[in-house]
Amino acid sequence: MIRLIFTFCLVFGLLGSSPAQKKALVGGTLIDGFGSIPIRNSVVLIDGERISAVGQIGELEIPADAELISTEGMSILPGLWDMHVHLMINGHSNYTHWQQKYPPLYREVIMPASAHQLLMAGVTSARDLGGPLEDILAVRDAINRGDIPGPTMYVSGPFIQHEPYPGTEAYRWGVSGAGDARAKVKVLADAGVDCIKLIDQDQMTMEEVHAVVEEAHSHELTVVAHAHRPEEIRRGLIAGVDCFEHTGLATAPEYPEDVLNLIKERTAQMNLGPLFWCPTVEGLYNYEYVRDNPEKLDNDSWHLGLPDSIIEDIKQSIRHPSRLPYFQITPSRRPTLEKKINQLKESGLVLVTGTDSGIPMKFHSQSTWNELDVWVNEFGFDAMYTIKAATYWPSVLMGVDDEVGTISEGKYADIIAVKGDVLRYIDLLQDVDLIIKHGKRYK
Repeated sequence: MIRLIFTFCLVFGLLGSSPAQKKALVGGTLIDGFGSIPIRNSVVLIDGERISAVGQIGELEIPADAELISTEGMSILPGLWDMHVHLMINGHSNYTHWQQKYPPLYREVIMPASAHQLLMAGVTSARDLGGPLEDILAVRDAINRGDIPGPTMYVSGPFIQHEPYPGTEAYRWGVSGAGDARAKVKVLADAGVDCIKLIDQDQMTMEEVHAVVEEAHSHELTVVAHAHRPEEIRRGLIAGVDCFEHTGLATAPEYPEDVLNLIKERTAQMNLGPLFWCPTVEGLYNYEYVRDNPEKLDNDSWHLGLPDSIIEDIKQSIRHPSRLPYFQITPSRRPTLEKKINQLKESGLVLVTGTDSGIPMKFHSQSTWNELDVWVNEFGFDAMYTIKAATYWPSVLMGVDDEVGTISEGKYADIIAVKGDVLRYIDLLQDVDLIIKHGKRYK
């Protein structure tokens, strides 16, 4: 079936045409991802899949056989990362219904559609944090082979937790004892996952938590952990988790002092490298706006790759945004988000952008730019800081900063561009004008 999707995409031009061996992006303002002053009148040379040179007009010779692509009046930046997505879900409001009806379509239809939507939103790399093991590995590998369009995917497979919720055993694995925890992590590592996701660690023994982290690190895998409750954070920090997910603590106005002190103590240990945190704020922050102004739900960008029957099912599930149980506590949580994310930022850790894309009313075609928009336009974060959190720092966390994450010589040509000044108007990213991944132009 994946081969059929590939054929369809070729016929309708969805995979990107076979790239010219050499390309030259000429004239735009280059934001390279390192955070330095943008390069005006830039030239970016691409040879095959990789960037061969970066410079300015008049200083860098453009090969005569290169395809010229004008980027005049545009901001050029590395392809975005979304560090928290779920390809198996697509905005439907009823998880129980979705998980009972659609698993047979995950691998062949739903996950490929989610990946394609992310790519067309300018996301050229993404981390999937929770899905059935065989399905998510098959889709990741199909993307990497070029069979289907999508970001380069880094996947965790099933969550590791104390006990899976009823009906979720396909993508949640419970552990009983330290030995079982090590064995489950080893199964995932041997299968080829890119990271390990740990949740509800406050319901596990510390021996089990240590076993998960130690076994993962022995396989050179980073460990991602939920941060919904203070004790989850405490235990994760003690065990040596690499990255925390979400801005949690429900309606609590701030993080407890002892938790912040533990975070600061960890960030002071330079020999351990940065501590990362993926706050995933936009889904909560924007809920009330989407509830009261539901035009985003009518945007057909999230229909890409989905059959009409699934589109209609999703539409019906979200036809009354104000009634969704998932978000009923959100109006009380929303006012706490800015304080808590600033506490994290000021503690010395490194924030990376991720969205929990796929949760109710949050679509893969929209979530990433909305997250950046909230950071900049609502919380007042510097645009360059935010772009670096969506490009350079994710590549460092995943250990691939020698290959992607910045526009620099020798790295893969994962590049996007928008018309206008993205440092002043970050929401220009809602409609990316140029998308290149590994040298192929998709838009």
